[in-house]
Amino acid sequence: MRSSNPVFSRRGFGRDNGYAGFNTAPQAGGPAVATQANPYAQPTGNPYAQNPYAQQQQFGAPPQAPATTGRMTIDDVVMRTGTTLGVLIVTAALSWALLPVDDANISRSYGIGIGAALIGMVLALVQSFKRKPTPALILTYAAFEGVFLGVISSIVDNRIADGAAMQAVIGTMAVFAGVLVAYKAGWIRVNRRFYGFVMAAALGFVLLMAVNLLFAVFGGGDGLGFRSGALGVVFGVIGIILGACFLALDFKQVEDGIAYGAPREEAWLAAFGLTLTLVWIYLEFLRLLSILNSD
Repeated sequence: MRSSNPVFSRRGFGRDNGYAGFNTAPQAGGPAVATQANPYAQPTGNPYAQNPYAQQQQFGAPPQAPATTGRMTIDDVVMRTGTTLGVLIVTAALSWALLPVDDANISRSYGIGIGAALIGMVLALVQSFKRKPTPALILTYAAFEGVFLGVISSIVDNRIADGAAMQAVIGTMAVFAGVLVAYKAGWIRVNRRFYGFVMAAALGFVLLMAVNLLFAVFGGGDGLGFRSGALGVVFGVIGIILGACFLALDFKQVEDGIAYGAPREEAWLAAFGLTLTLVWIYLEFLRLLSILNSD
């Protein structure tokens, strides 16, 4: 089963590798069978069974971590995520300070921000389709994404809703902390049904937003109104809830990667995926605040 985050579906974090809490597992009590998609399937269901850093499961007990530094740990994920977010935050702050959005400069700054967003999107897609994480590519994506976030946040904060950027940051942090607590407490159960529901909802959400954008581009105005007025508020809240669900799926993928002894380099993949989800939540908060404070 593929993760909610496309970067988690390339290596180690997807069903094709037989790895995750809702992965390919032995059926009817039988051993896992090697297939073309997963030629190294083992009775333990551990896709890293032939990895020298992988954990071995015995007598049905949960896998235990070996004493080695070659596998991914929670510290690795935290450090890589902190580094990626740090680059994003620094470039966002610089673009906020160096790209003014007054009447004389807003067009230039907005153009630079949109250009940075497009470059960041291309870099994200390139990394998503690579079999291995590339730290330089991930950090470059974070830098360009930070430029875009800095410009768009400055526009909203200075021209639409004073203080919206800080409120969106606080809201994003609150969602992250809330989902993490709920996940660790067992209040959120990530399973196949949860995954299917979230992905179906996300697909419908993205399709509706794409249709709305097409109507806005070719028909003018706010399109079908999904991003303005009362409907805009409703879809903004839905977008934040979907982001929270993505976080739960991401936490599950990271937890299973650590449990099954994923290679240490996969921590960069986890950091990349978490950054994508946090950017989604932040933008939804920013959009919602701009709608609530617009005339």
